[in-house]
Amino acid sequence: MLHDAKDINSSTTAIATEAAPDNKTRRYDRQLRLWAASGQSALESSRILVISGTATSTSILKNLVLPGIGHFTILDPAKVTPEDAGNNFFLEGSDSIGKFRAEEAVRLLLELNDGVDGNADLKGLDEIIDSERGKEWLSEFSLVIAHNLEQKVTEKLSHWLWQDSTRPPLVVVRSAGFLAEFYIQYHEHAVIESHPETAQSLQIDKPFPALLKYATSLDFENMDVTDHGHVPFVIILVRVLEEWKKAHVGNPPSSYEDKKEFKKEILAMRKKIDAENFEEAESQAYRAWTPSKVPSDIHALFSDPQVTNVTPTSAPFYHLVHALSRFVEEQPSKTLPLTSTLPDMKSSTDAYIQLQNMYKQRAEEEKEILKGYLKVPVDADMVDAFVKNSHALKLLRGKRYGQAEENKVAFAENLQTSPKAYAIHLALSALSSFASKQQQGAPLTPTEEVLTSEAQALLPPGADLPHEFADAVGEAIRTPTADLPNVAALLGGLVAQEVIKVITKQYIPINGYCVVDMIDMSTAVLG
Repeated sequence: MLHDAKDINSSTTAIATEAAPDNKTRRYDRQLRLWAASGQSALESSRILVISGTATSTSILKNLVLPGIGHFTILDPAKVTPEDAGNNFFLEGSDSIGKFRAEEAVRLLLELNDGVDGNADLKGLDEIIDSERGKEWLSEFSLVIAHNLEQKVTEKLSHWLWQDSTRPPLVVVRSAGFLAEFYIQYHEHAVIESHPETAQSLQIDKPFPALLKYATSLDFENMDVTDHGHVPFVIILVRVLEEWKKAHVGNPPSSYEDKKEFKKEILAMRKKIDAENFEEAESQAYRAWTPSKVPSDIHALFSDPQVTNVTPTSAPFYHLVHALSRFVEEQPSKTLPLTSTLPDMKSSTDAYIQLQNMYKQRAEEEKEILKGYLKVPVDADMVDAFVKNSHALKLLRGKRYGQAEENKVAFAENLQTSPKAYAIHLALSALSSFASKQQQGAPLTPTEEVLTSEAQALLPPGADLPHEFADAVGEAIRTPTADLPNVAALLGGLVAQEVIKVITKQYIPINGYCVVDMIDMSTAVLG
């Protein structure tokens, strides 16, 4: 009988005790399965600023409005042109021409979700960023997204946001025809709920006292054959490992022959040849000899200056990691706190619940020990999430937008790691540089010679452009200002996905340039 990892007592009584889900729960049911109530709350509290009302910008917003961000503002003084009307789904064709692009887009985007607040601001970014009041206004947002802004304005915005780590992250998006890229600028981004593929250790090699006592107290030999066939594999492994250690000077199986013999001892305990729980224990035997230890990247966090030098004003994440480091150092197991989450396994309902309750009780005990190491109060839900995910914590440190290109030698050395992606990045950078030197409002008509020269200027003297640059620059020349609907749709999904990761602080966002090639249908991340 398979059992889910969730609390069976809760799941079996839910129908009788829980009220029908409200409208919000029904509306967001699928996404709540991805980032839970905590993630949804973060989304609903967010305020997003999008600079420019292009087709790409509105596609990004569509994928943020539908899951329920709290508020968005489109900052754009431009009016709708025939080109806009032809490529932007959030304009009403010819009826929108001549009207303010931001106002038209906001009106239509709000039809997607009546729980979201939206606003159009018709001021220019220069006007905003040059005034103290405007800068205060920018600081009120959770995150800023900018699409195809003029290069000097983008640099001015990114530098100002980077000056203070409390200012919002910036997502810079650039596209030309079938080529695109985006970059997320942030100082630090701590992730507790990274949703890893690997589960936390069950610590079978270091069983807690109650588990060890229970496993060694069972009389397998005289047990009823039905009960014998329903003992969870965790109990079987703890029992066999304990007996193995007694016969091998306290050591677990180490050699290939030892491990084969260990598996034989598991199968020898069967009373029926088709006992699925013992077959499962044999397949999971690696858990018995795999040491429960702190992952290397978590150990590295323990020595981070932000952790070793925590102060009362440090972020809760650093206080939790500091407490975790003390827990690992001072507790006898020398490993991470136990999780109460169990995997599916062959077992009877009673045996599974009994095992789960043992793990749950011990996990609560260890959580209380960890809380005792905290120097400041931390929200209980955050502590719960931290303990549950302590094996997969992530601390990302970003760079200011454009910082990677400032070291030309290092940038040139990286070209060979992904020449095609770097060629697209160079072509888009060259186009942006060329456009910034043109008279405002003049048609953008770059040539291969000019863009090649602009790209070459990004590299140190003597460095060659990758061979793939010719194809990339050709597309940039062909469609320097084209904001194609299909590219906008794909970019809308990609960028919105990463924005949601940043807002919810769940999953791991991209750290670098994400380059998109819609000709070959490929993506790459450049560090």
